[in-house]
Amino acid sequence: MTIQVGDKLPAGALKVMGPKGPTELTIEELCAGKKVVLFAVPGAFTPGCSMTHLPGFVVNADKIKANGVDTIVCLAVNDAFVMDAWGKAQNAEELVMAADGSAEFTTALGLVLDATAFGMGIRSKRYAMIVNDGEVTYLGVDAQAIEASAADAVLEAL
Repeated sequence: MTIQVGDKLPAGALKVMGPKGPTELTIEELCAGKKVVLFAVPGAFTPGCSMTHLPGFVVNADKIKANGVDTIVCLAVNDAFVMDAWGKAQNAEELVMAADGSAEFTTALGLVLDATAFGMGIRSKRYAMIVNDGEVTYLGVDAQAIEASAADAVLEAL
């Protein structure tokens, strides 16, 4: 079942790059008492994700945070090394680049994209959500074009 507006995020953990390598970041640590924008992409370094989706959040990070957002998280079913390199290549210093390497959190959300037919394995659907203290208050999932999950859509929802 897919997560819906009004639902609490499931427990889980993501990986982020720390000073000594990949570090676990639990969903509770990420969201407890905070307003978080979490957006997911099918894959780091892929064309739509690198040319449109992630750059929209990088360019609008200040505007998003000015609307009371504590943290902006970019998630992909990649490893922490790839997410760290992609964040550096995209000047995404204001964002948390989070890896869901085995798609466990993505599966718990019900937002899995099966891209095995394209040789890409299991990935995340393209989405964005606004989360207040662990509760989803906005969810935009895109099937094709980057619309409901775009930074502009998130800004409108804030």
